[in-house]
Amino acid sequence: MIRHCQKQAERAIRSEGNEAWVSIASFWEIGLKHSIGKLPLKMSLDAFFRTIIDAHFLVLPLDPAHIVAASGLPLHHRDPFDRMLIGQAKHEHMSVITVDQQFNAYAVDLVRL
Repeated sequence: MIRHCQKQAERAIRSEGNEAWVSIASFWEIGLKHSIGKLPLKMSLDAFFRTIIDAHFLVLPLDPAHIVAASGLPLHHRDPFDRMLIGQAKHEHMSVITVDQQFNAYAVDLVRL
């Protein structure tokens, strides 16, 4: 299942004209989960982040407009990191690659895995 999802994500990312972005909110969530033991990594956190950068992903910073967009979302989903990803995607007119079924409740372009 994981390999199948990885292949789908790779196809979506590599589609002609697409840029591959990772939200700084994702880096933050990964760091928090790793620090409390909910996300073990096979390398240091810094090395993990470096692999993302080295793979030529662009980092989407947080902008006040993203916070406004996320704050205006209906409360279908209370996870602040997920809400920020949705808010950023809506504001930037981007798609979100996800397996999370709760994202379906929002009017955001999704690439389902």
